[in-house]
Amino acid sequence: MTGGRRPLAEVATVSAKLGVIGFGGPAAHIALLRTEVVERRSWITDTEFLDLLAATSALPGPGSTQMVIAVGRRRAGWAGLVVAGACFIAPATAIVLLLAWLYVTFGHVPAVGGVLYGIKPVVMAVIVVSLWGLVRTAARTGPAPVVIAAAAGGAFLAGVDPLVVLGAGAVALAVFTNRRRLHLPGPAAAAPVLAVLARSAAAPVAPARHGARAATVGLWPIVREFAKLGVIVFGSGYVLLAFLQRDLVHQLHWLGARQLLDAVAAGQVTPGPVFTTATFVGYLVHGVSGALLATLAIFLPSFVMVAVLVPVLPRLRRSSWASGAIDGAGAAAVGLMAGVAVPLGRAAVVGPLTAVVAVVSLVVLARFRVNTAWMVLAGAVVGVLHSL
Repeated sequence: MTGGRRPLAEVATVSAKLGVIGFGGPAAHIALLRTEVVERRSWITDTEFLDLLAATSALPGPGSTQMVIAVGRRRAGWAGLVVAGACFIAPATAIVLLLAWLYVTFGHVPAVGGVLYGIKPVVMAVIVVSLWGLVRTAARTGPAPVVIAAAAGGAFLAGVDPLVVLGAGAVALAVFTNRRRLHLPGPAAAAPVLAVLARSAAAPVAPARHGARAATVGLWPIVREFAKLGVIVFGSGYVLLAFLQRDLVHQLHWLGARQLLDAVAAGQVTPGPVFTTATFVGYLVHGVSGALLATLAIFLPSFVMVAVLVPVLPRLRRSSWASGAIDGAGAAAVGLMAGVAVPLGRAAVVGPLTAVVAVVSLVVLARFRVNTAWMVLAGAVVGVLHSL
């Protein structure tokens, strides 16, 4: 279905809901999105979800936001594309803007440790359940996607650049799928490309400088800088941190290192996309107008790229090479999601209580079709009670 008021209203409702409960970063957002649109509402199939995940994972910018935008486009047409992205981004933008005002006014970001203490293990359970469903879907075509996913997860944990991981996965499965044309035996078809994952290394992040005060910056430089970041930053919000350190601290001297880390923290402790760090930075350097323009500039490229990508995806599926590459990138994206889940899990399960919350959440989500919003709310209540 591609139009009508009801689909558009549904897209707005689901996207806004994810924007409110989407704690835990991109992996959690994608898991929550899959629960809503594949399991609970059957808007798309798991195979279609993996296609979109593969396509958006190959793009620069905030991957989970692009997934929400792509699903909105699939469900409710061009209006759905815009509404989905706007409703997903808006809650986090509003919260980060409030945190930025409190930061400038009082000198620190208010603590939300109690809420996050209970929410994080619930989010981990959502990620695990979603990963299991995606792995089963990928495995329907044979063991090769599972091998690629496992290699991708291991490569990510070893420090390989996510773009290299996605590219290697795409090439590996495309070659494997067309191995008869190349007169290659099955395992040998993918092995050389998978070996790239073991040899590639992530680029080092330059050390941050401390002590600078936030500079007053014009609006056009803000738009130019964050639009550039929206086009060139691949990977998660942690990758964005490396670019922000390089550009805003070392080259442009807009911020000090501590201010930048506080901005990233604000983006991480709020629901929705971590790229709303741009909102915080924009407020520091040019108030409310700077915050809104920085947010618009860093997210706008994602709307454009998804608008261009989604219509051509079915045509790409008709090519065995392109189809194999899409499936390989999708398998690698699942592996990246699993790789990201490992450090998230270590940060989420920090004691007996969080372990119990994680296990109970996993059992409930695996056995019953429980609304994830209620699970997140229950985790928040546990966290608040624990902090009293």
